[in-house]
This record gives sequence, structure tokens and C-alpha cells, in this order.
Amino acid sequence: MRELTRPRRLVAGSRVAVVAPSGPVPEERLQAGLDILRGWDLDPVVAPHVLDRHERFGYLAGADADRAADLQAAWCDPSVDAVFCARGGYGVQRMVDLLDWDALRAAGPKVFLGFSDITALHEAFATRLGLVTLHGPMAAGIDFVKNARAQDHLRATLFEPESVRTITSAAGRALVPGRATGVLFGGCLSLLTAELGTPHARPAAVGGLLCLEDVGEEPYRLDRHLTQLLRAGRFDGVAGILLGSWEGCGPYGQVRDLLLDRLGGLGVPVAEEFGFGHAEGAPTIPFGVAAELDSEAGTLTLHGPALA
Repeated sequence: MRELTRPRRLVAGSRVAVVAPSGPVPEERLQAGLDILRGWDLDPVVAPHVLDRHERFGYLAGADADRAADLQAAWCDPSVDAVFCARGGYGVQRMVDLLDWDALRAAGPKVFLGFSDITALHEAFATRLGLVTLHGPMAAGIDFVKNARAQDHLRATLFEPESVRTITSAAGRALVPGRATGVLFGGCLSLLTAELGTPHARPAAVGGLLCLEDVGEEPYRLDRHLTQLLRAGRFDGVAGILLGSWEGCGPYGQVRDLLLDRLGGLGVPVAEEFGFGHAEGAPTIPFGVAAELDSEAGTLTLHGPALA
């Protein structure tokens, strides 16, 4: 697995487009997030359909075509330096195939940020654009607007990425001890499973450091997702694994036993409780960047800054 192209870091005055490719966005949280971005001297602009809600399926932020059009217009706007997702939920898989990837590629690299359901876009941006993306807190996410630690790590990643070359988890420990080097990728476990067989799914993890997390999935469902990825060869050649948050997935002891059962036999280092994803104060992880994982020390050291 090769490193991907790094977009340029942000500076004071950078224009950031906020889009909603998945679920409906609470207006009050969006405004709180925009205030934070303005406080960073960024210039946030809200895409036209961010506050829409689908007329029949209330779990979607408007029509599929409108959500896709917002993302494409933002990415292809030469005045926009970054595209931030407002929130996750569900819906990316309904709109991702409506994007014009030739036009997105021609627009050049930009910063892209999101997590959870946005995992499907991380995969697509990697396979179709060859671009580093940021797995981190979203503009209208409660994890962003309410947590200074998540804000601080994201801000450093965006403006001074060389200052966060080592990501350390206070609670992190080795599920399987060891060190490994590879290119970071991954995201929400259930979305990675759902992406199997699609045009944007990467066929294998050869040489990669796979990041996994999820929320609200009972242990038997986590078992199903992991087993399906194993059967599909998605872990073949993986160099190491980082495990993030498992909020609402049952008692952690049971989840831990399951993770060890399904992943321990791969013979690679596995770090648990690394804190990214659906967790308070989650750090921003750059996908497509090479790094070294030390599962016993609970550290992830990037070989270079996340952004150019």
C-alpha cells in the first residue's frame, strides 16, 4: 500500500466548505461549529442543502442528487481550500456514485474531513483521487463542538501538522504486542464491510495500518463484520491494526475478547483503546500517510506531517 498525495495545510483566511453527504444536520450544532471555525480565522461557507431533510426518508440530509451536487460544487470551487462534512449518520453510499470523479480529480487536492458514515468517502477519495484524507471530528458533531481536546488536535493537524507527528493514547495498550510500519487507512467497521464489492473498496490491506472503530453495534454484529472482512481477504497482508472507540457496543470486556478472537490470529501488532472515532476527545487520524505503530507504548508516529 503506497502513500497518497497530501493536500496543502490551511492558513488564516482559508475557505472551508461544509457539506452534508449523510444524515440531517441540527442547525444549532452547525452554527456552533461554524463559530469555532471562524474563531480559527477560517472562512466557512455552508453548502446550499446542508440543512435539508429528505421528504420521505428523514434519516437523510435531503435528496441524494442534492447532497452529491453540494459536495461536487464545493470540491470544484477554486476558492475552496477544504471540504468538511457536517455529520455522519447514513447516506453516503446512496450519493457517492453520483459524483463526477474526473471533475473532482481535475480540481486538484484539497483537505477533506469526516468520519463514521464518511468512511465510504475516505475509501472513494483514496481509490479514485489518490488523496490523503482526515478521519476526524465533523463541523456539526457533538464531539467537535463540545470537546476542546478534539478541537485542539484537529486545529493543529490543519494548521501545524508537523506538531502532531506522534499521536499517543493515554488509555492505549497492546491487544497484540509489537511494532509495525504501514500506510494508515480504515474507518468505521460496519461501513468497511458495507463497501465490500463496490467500485471504491480496496481489495486488500497489504502493507497497511488498519484503523477500526464503530458505535452502537452489538458484539454479535461486530463479530459478523469482522468475520466477513476476514473471509473476504480484507485483512490479507495487513501490517498492524489500531482499534478506536466502541461506544454503545456492549461491555468492553466482551468486545475486547471478540477483537482478540477475530484479530489475534493475524500475527500482527494490534493496539486497543486508541480513542479515535466515536469517542470524547477523539484525535484526527490522516488516512494515506505512512506511520509506525508501537502497540505496547500506545503510540502512532507519522513519517511525515499529515498535510503539505
